[in-house]
Amino acid sequence: MENASALRRDTVRDSYSARSQEYTDLFGHMDSTHASDRALVTSWAATLTGRVLDAGCGPGQWTDFLAQRGLAVSGIDLVPEFVERARDQYPDLSFEVGGFEALDVEADSLGGVLSWYSLIHHHPQDIETPLAEFARVIRPGGGLLVGFFEGASVEAFDHAATTGYRWPVAELSQVLVTAGFDVIETHTRTGSGYRPHGAITASRRSGE
Repeated sequence: MENASALRRDTVRDSYSARSQEYTDLFGHMDSTHASDRALVTSWAATLTGRVLDAGCGPGQWTDFLAQRGLAVSGIDLVPEFVERARDQYPDLSFEVGGFEALDVEADSLGGVLSWYSLIHHHPQDIETPLAEFARVIRPGGGLLVGFFEGASVEAFDHAATTGYRWPVAELSQVLVTAGFDVIETHTRTGSGYRPHGAITASRRSGE
């Protein structure tokens, strides 16, 4: 199982590394984001105090977005090319290369984690591991915001980089509850020309 998970991580990293310039050109700036997503992240950010992690920061646009809203935020991404671009573009912010399965962060030390479409390539059998790690590092009462592709069932689809997975809101919400979070709000967004989107805001449960 661990070997299969590691191979999947390597595939994700290598796929995005090969297309890092293309991805950055298309999606690596706030102008490419949906207005409702910016509004959601802004309202979520206003509930946070303390240090925040942008998990799967890509070229850093959302990390900077959170910093502009007064948060002490850093970014981490599996793809070295993204981290290099983020450091060049936002030299005042901190970015590291790494995955989410074993964060170099003390337990209960973060005010929140943004995981904006950074779990979409995790196999359903693997997704509990990063969520449990988020629960470990977020202090009780701290916030988590997960963005993902929404669907009627958990199913794979052909993403431009590598295989992605859709989740029903209710089913992913239950995985978050199992990981130690209380779900606060769920959101869906649909429109012409793009896949249905989902988002869940959650709070780290006390006493876990």
